[in-house]
Amino acid sequence: MTRRASGAALITAMLTVALVASLAASALWQQWRSVEVETAERTRMQFSWVLNGALDWARLILREAAKSGAVDHLSQPWAVPLQEARLSSFLAVDKSQPDEVLDAFLSGAISDEQGLLNVNNLVLAGARSDPDYACFQRLFAYLGLPQQQLDGLLQAVLDQQSARSAGAPLQPVWPEQLVWLGLPQRSVQLLLPFVTILPQRSPLNLNTAPAEVLYASLPGVSLAQARALVLQRQRAHFDSVQAGIAAAGLQAAALKTDAYSVGSRYFRVRGRLRIGGQVVQEISLLERTGIDVRVLWRRRTADPVQGLVAPLQ
Repeated sequence: MTRRASGAALITAMLTVALVASLAASALWQQWRSVEVETAERTRMQFSWVLNGALDWARLILREAAKSGAVDHLSQPWAVPLQEARLSSFLAVDKSQPDEVLDAFLSGAISDEQGLLNVNNLVLAGARSDPDYACFQRLFAYLGLPQQQLDGLLQAVLDQQSARSAGAPLQPVWPEQLVWLGLPQRSVQLLLPFVTILPQRSPLNLNTAPAEVLYASLPGVSLAQARALVLQRQRAHFDSVQAGIAAAGLQAAALKTDAYSVGSRYFRVRGRLRIGGQVVQEISLLERTGIDVRVLWRRRTADPVQGLVAPLQ
């Protein structure tokens, strides 16, 4: 009887120890998980705070540029990219412990979206816009992309604009989403440096368009002439559409001059924040009307291509 009681007591003690160990392990895991969640949330807030500040800085730069006149060109302050700069001192909560402060680095750039071919220009009043279609034809031919892909893109844009008027969701808002309109991924990657998707039709800024876009958009201008035009505007930007067209050796009367401009409304802001081993990139589309600059969409992601639209703040 005594042996049985001793055995039962031993088993009970072992079970008690196992139970206590399990509870302790569970409590330790819960504490570790809470610390990890808190750390992740703090890091997320740091990323959000700095990137919001960077976006506000970009809006201020564009607002100040608007005050200087209606001409936008690549010699203005907004066109100068921000090289990677350390921001650790701004993120440090306790500056008495500098060794514990995470290194944070911010870089970014503002680019003119009206220096690119706008996909939505393909359609005018529910039908194909022939001058804009011809521009895309020249660009597709330059990139070695088949005509069938352009025709498929045109039809997709026609269908998309009809669906938009009917209130259909999931409209493409940035160029990487052109795959939604049936273009192969490889074709989209080739088009990315030269095309954009803007909320409405937009003229091409002759002061900011790259040579390939000028070649595609100015009929009768060769790629060599377009590159020479870029070099010429680096010495002195065009203060009017007529000046840009004349520099290209074209007659304004032979062109639809409202398809071109020397000022812009739409700009893309890219911000990149690196904290420790984590990197987050945010891309935003801004619309400037006068000196008012508003955010149309924001995309925050750890990858420069994939991502979701973040809620506007």
